[in-house]
Amino acid sequence: MKPRYLILALVAALGVAPLLLPPFYVTLLNYIGLYTLVVLGLVLLTGVGGMTSFGQAAFVGLGAYTSAFLTTVQELPTWLAWAGGSPWLTLLVGLALTGAVALLLGALTLKLSGHYLPLGTIAWGLSLYYLFGTVESLGGHTGVSGLPSISLLGWQLDKGEKIYYLIWAVLLLAMLLTQNLLDSREGRAIRALKGGQLMAESMGVNTFRAKLVIFVISALFAALSGWLYAHTQRFVNPTPFGLHMGIEYLFMALIGGVGSVWGALLGTGILTLLKQWLQDLLPQLLGSVGNYETIVFGLIIILLMQRSPGGLWPVLTRLAPANWKPRKAIAQFADAAQLPCREQPAHGETLLEARDVTKRFGGLVANNAMNLEVRAGEILALIGPNGAGKSTLFNQLSGVDNPTSGDVLFRGQRINGLPSRSIARMGMSRTFQHVKLLPEMSVLENVAIGAHLRGHKGVLSAALRLDRQEEAELLNEARRQLERVGLGDYLNTEAGSLALGQQRILEIARALCANPCLLLLDEPAAGLRHKEKEALGLLLSRLRSEGMAILLVEHDMDFVMGLVDRVVVMEFGQRIAHGLPEEVQKDPAVLEAYLGVTE
Repeated sequence: MKPRYLILALVAALGVAPLLLPPFYVTLLNYIGLYTLVVLGLVLLTGVGGMTSFGQAAFVGLGAYTSAFLTTVQELPTWLAWAGGSPWLTLLVGLALTGAVALLLGALTLKLSGHYLPLGTIAWGLSLYYLFGTVESLGGHTGVSGLPSISLLGWQLDKGEKIYYLIWAVLLLAMLLTQNLLDSREGRAIRALKGGQLMAESMGVNTFRAKLVIFVISALFAALSGWLYAHTQRFVNPTPFGLHMGIEYLFMALIGGVGSVWGALLGTGILTLLKQWLQDLLPQLLGSVGNYETIVFGLIIILLMQRSPGGLWPVLTRLAPANWKPRKAIAQFADAAQLPCREQPAHGETLLEARDVTKRFGGLVANNAMNLEVRAGEILALIGPNGAGKSTLFNQLSGVDNPTSGDVLFRGQRINGLPSRSIARMGMSRTFQHVKLLPEMSVLENVAIGAHLRGHKGVLSAALRLDRQEEAELLNEARRQLERVGLGDYLNTEAGSLALGQQRILEIARALCANPCLLLLDEPAAGLRHKEKEALGLLLSRLRSEGMAILLVEHDMDFVMGLVDRVVVMEFGQRIAHGLPEEVQKDPAVLEAYLGVTE
């Protein structure tokens, strides 16, 4: 059975549910729909973007209170009077206000990292919660009552079974838009955040913008849920918008599968129904009234996190038949137009140049007046014993770090201080000493991240599927590069299942997807077996013959000396030798550095 048939079956079941179920269960389904809308934002923010937020309930309250205030206050300010006539108009105001607040809070909070980020979300979540209960015009802790019902085409949605269809229509639409977003260039940029900001920036992704985008989207989903909640209950008070509810939303996401759109619905449904059943069952078993369901539920969540830390949805998808699992339709993009390529520099042209590059960390001099140049159509090796300062220099050449003094020039332009994504756009691409990829994504999608800077469609185009032609071209480019490096048979394979050697080749394919004229490879042969090193050497030789310039940082002397055109040797942060491989191997300073002997 194809996944779309399962979706159609779900929609059909939701359509007849109010006709077959008692009002109590229709109300529960309404709550599941409202909660899932909030959890869907957490899928983007936490599951995909890797940022934990405890403050989503406050955004729900912002949407609810905006509509409650505008529809119940007798005399609105003149500039707001137009919005008080209809809940639909208050929705627009609520989304605009929430978006503005989310932009401000995101600009402040998302610069935090580690445990400071979730603590920051707790801080502004509590602030908004107490704001709702303190402002007299919002009813204080008593709340606001008398909200009007939503009217749709003259039909008053004043009962649970009537607004039910609106809630679920909005939710299913939000799920579709979210899935479209994730299945796009912008979605890959967002998912790349979990692979590390260094990798994402090096592939041309503006990581702060990507974080801010999903932060605002998750806030808007929460505000939309709050608007629906307010006009379903027709009463609002601060209680449902506190920190405890923010934690509960996270539990819902974790139970279902925090990285999955459908996991949001699964986790919300399980938690809501199980909580209700435990509230009914436990007092009968224990003979007294209390919050026993919270205790039991906490134990269940701990057990689930131990047994299935990814949530229940990934478990279900693993158990599902192979023909139920969606795959990229390769035939749809195999014949797509090839992306335009940059004009390659003339053979022998100097592309990258380090001029007296010095890097100090306090009193430690990691690089001291380093000089080198890389030319088009050659492989230059940067070698040296451990601690020689190779990685420090590599990071300065690729824009990860800035020299204390000296200049780095790429194609004649000084790039000191430029972000990695800007340097990538100029034609420099890199791999990493420790492989950085997204193991649960396919090989094809991992490589397509490298083509990010070659696309232009934004978030709205992705959500509405207006980017399909560009998406086909980007995926076609990823396929082309995988075939170029010999991984064309692994397009739909999970990247994490590849052998280490194949993963390093995948990183090279991803770097090539950015259409560079210069490749920076950080120990690409590390951990490879002999045959894998031979295959890597053949690939690099082929790239050189096509006009590519390659800077190679490597420890394996046998691999380097039989491959490269020129060698630069470092020791204690300084260049001690440079020239042809056969010359460098005989240099007394090199022999002393590596073998501790002199001629």
